[in-house]
Parts: sequence; structure tokens; C-alpha cells
Amino acid sequence: MVSGQRILLVAAEAREFDGLLRFCTSVRKLAWPVHWARSGECAGRQFWMVANGAGAAHAGLAVAVAAEACQPGATVSMGFCGALDPALDIGDVFVATAVDAAGHRFDVCLPHSEAPHATGLLVSIDHVAQTVPEKALLRATGASAVEMEAGGIAHFAIARGLPLFCVRSVTDTAGQSLVNDFNKALLSDGHFGTINLLTSALGNPGKAFPELFRLRRSCRIATRTLGEFIAGCRF
Repeated sequence: MVSGQRILLVAAEAREFDGLLRFCTSVRKLAWPVHWARSGECAGRQFWMVANGAGAAHAGLAVAVAAEACQPGATVSMGFCGALDPALDIGDVFVATAVDAAGHRFDVCLPHSEAPHATGLLVSIDHVAQTVPEKALLRATGASAVEMEAGGIAHFAIARGLPLFCVRSVTDTAGQSLVNDFNKALLSDGHFGTINLLTSALGNPGKAFPELFRLRRSCRIATRTLGEFIAGCRF
């Protein structure tokens, strides 16, 4: 490990940090103008962890706020992702070698780790990739995984001269289409409306509710593998 590092980690949802928080000490709440922020220590490194909602704008704002408040030495875009590569399974850790967002290609740094993980191009889009056909189209661009925040994080981090890493864990595979419409449930603050999801699920309860339970289990697996990887890697 490289002790003394000052690292900012940005995700969409606070639960994406659940696995990492198990390895952190001296955790405290931060009064920053974002949805959720904590600081903590992990293996001699200072971590600032921020979740500010889904999408590039919310994630970029998180970087801007944190960069002013704590002056980190590096930024990590972390959290869940959807697989585009059929070889990726639930809970597999994916480390981006580059981020493609709205036609812009951002180079990123690679963490050092002996733990199993996949690497490749990450595509960052402005909505949830819900269907197998859409995932196949994104895969045809050369991308191996998809999410919604890394483009915004990359834009703000690189503009501030911060080294950028991107570490994700898979919650849905390339062969899975989603029954629940997460795009319709996405609120303006970057969070998914629970009432919206449940109301929508009532239209197809036999498939929608089991899917929500499966995704909940997948997220638990993903946050565990993500936390273990980040706690054990070197940035």
C-alpha cells in the first residue's frame, strides 16, 4: 500500500460504499453540499467518499465540491456498472483503461492489484442501458461495461489536474434486459424514486418484483467485491 495518499472516491449512491466502509476506520460524516459524504482512513490512506446521485452532472458537482474542500491527490470513479462483455458476471470487478463519454475519450490511470479483475473501455451514457439489444450496440463500439457517472467525474477531475481511476463492479450482465423502467424512475436529483419503481412494477408484478429482489442481491454482491478490491489495491 502507499500510505499517506489522499483519495477522493465518487459514486452515485451511498450503498455503493457499503463494502468499502467495512475496511475504513475513523469514519465521520461531512457537512458538504452533496447528498452523502464521509471521510475515513484505510490502510494508511485518507479517503473522502461522496455520493451525489446518478448522472454526469451530479457526479461532476461532487468532484467540484470535494476538490475545493479536501484537495485530494487522486480521484476514483467507483460504483456499479452494467456488463457489455458477455464474459463479465455479477460481482466481477471492472477496471477501466479509458472512459468514453459523448464522443470524448478520457485516459485513466490503472490501480495495482493482484486481485482478480477485468479491464477494458468503459462507456458512460446519460441513461440506464436496459435492454440486451442496446447493450449489444454499445459493445460494438468496443466498450466492455457501461454506467452513467464516469464521464462527468473525468471531465471535472482532469480539468483540475487530478489523476483519475475508475473501478466498478457488475450488477447486471450483457445478457440481461431489465423489466423495470429505471429511466422513468430516475428523479431530477439523480436518485431513483422508490414509489415510481413500485408503482411501475405493479403493471407486471410477476416479473418486475422478482427482478428488483435479484438486483438487490446483485448490488450486495457487487458492493462487497468492490470494497474488497479498493481496500486492497494501490492507486
